[in-house]
Amino acid sequence: MTESPDRQPLPREFFDRPVLEVAPDLLGRTLLRNTADGPIELRLTEVEAYAGEIDPGSHAYRGPTARNAVMFGPPGHAYVYFTYGMWHCLNLVCGPEGMASGVLLRGGEVRVGAEQARKRRLSARYDRELAKGPARLATALDVDRALDGTDVCAGPEEPLSVLTGTPVPKGQVRSGPRTGVSGAGGDAILHPWRFWIDGDPSVSPYRPHAPRRRRT
Repeated sequence: MTESPDRQPLPREFFDRPVLEVAPDLLGRTLLRNTADGPIELRLTEVEAYAGEIDPGSHAYRGPTARNAVMFGPPGHAYVYFTYGMWHCLNLVCGPEGMASGVLLRGGEVRVGAEQARKRRLSARYDRELAKGPARLATALDVDRALDGTDVCAGPEEPLSVLTGTPVPKGQVRSGPRTGVSGAGGDAILHPWRFWIDGDPSVSPYRPHAPRRRRT
């Protein structure tokens, strides 16, 4: 039985474009995570673009490392990193191989498997908060470094894939500065590279960068 068009995985060509084209085009798409307990499906509502070695806000700004190696590989793969010693965040690699650009998945609406997500996100008061923010999204979908490098174009049977879903009309897409990015990378004029669906309750609030204080 043939899957409906909105259930087809996005092709490699979708991701093999400039990151500022891919990022807003991901809004409304379906992120499918297959777990041992069953599938979880999330409608993407908020993302941020990072342009590799030309972007001071990117993990790839200073070149390849063991941590960011996937970003320099082919498009259509997951880049998962661990931050603050506590949280994982999920990105999708874009553009030609070697360019190291990617899209951070910042927020989404869990449409299938909410009961699973609730078990992982016990502090969420409402379902709209299950994946409201990049660390919460990764936690709700049980994403960790084991998924780093996963091919999200390989098909819906894989641990992680991105399906066509329903693209969002351009009139509903908003953009602004990236959340929590310091220096030039967080400049609203130079890098208004956060994109979200206007009025969607699963979109996280904007917060400027705040330097971490050392414990005394």
